[in-house]
Amino acid sequence: MPHRRSVFFVSDRTGITAESLGNTLLTQFDAQEFKRETVPFIDTVEKAQELTRQIDEVGATDHLKPLVFTSIIKADVRAALQISHALVIDFFETFIGELERELGEKATLQLGKAHGMSNEEEYDHRIEAVNFSLNHDDGVKLKDLAEADVILVGVSRSGKTPTCLYLALQYGIKAANYPLTPEDLDSPTLPKMLLPYRSKMFGLTIDPARLHHIRSERRPDSRYASMDNCRREVNEAESMFRHHSVPFISTTHKSIEEIASTIMHKAHLTRRF
Repeated sequence: MPHRRSVFFVSDRTGITAESLGNTLLTQFDAQEFKRETVPFIDTVEKAQELTRQIDEVGATDHLKPLVFTSIIKADVRAALQISHALVIDFFETFIGELERELGEKATLQLGKAHGMSNEEEYDHRIEAVNFSLNHDDGVKLKDLAEADVILVGVSRSGKTPTCLYLALQYGIKAANYPLTPEDLDSPTLPKMLLPYRSKMFGLTIDPARLHHIRSERRPDSRYASMDNCRREVNEAESMFRHHSVPFISTTHKSIEEIASTIMHKAHLTRRF
């Protein structure tokens, strides 16, 4: 087994930006194995110096140069992160100067503007969308569906709930979801409570074998999880979507991020913040 190279995502705030950009770059190196650690709130020179010492120790122990992705705004804190035995990729140092020259304006270099509460109205809208998705999860609350931006429909365990929450958190989309029951699938029409909102519906489907695996972990050796039942439910759900012209996608080989982005695009939804 190859030795895993240590990777640090370092930030003076949450670390989300450094982690996201760094991981995106690392996905392009299939032959490598990485040991990842996110280090948030490195916002003083003292913290940066202590982290420098720790990362240098890791490099000496591993006998491999760690990779360090940073998104630290304050220049003195960045300067204090002088790691001798690591490859440091500084996103701010790399891009801010070039942007300042092109835009003819100095960057404000304010902390927390990407993932903080710099705009309370936008933050409140996102939380409202999350609460809406939680209250309308798995069809438990069918009132107020007129407020929904989208209603995800699919068989149980096809990925509706996590997709709804991601749409709310990342895009401010009010997303409800409705699980298709065996009774719904036996009917030639759409579920009665969804008929007024057909234009808001978006279907999720999944490969029956994958669904069988997911359900077997939840309720092993049950009819609910059986291969025959999974195949029947998926086929009937897809037939329903096609018959009523409900757009749908397969979640089988897609991440939540890809599913949400596809729904935003195909349903012509607009980010709310």
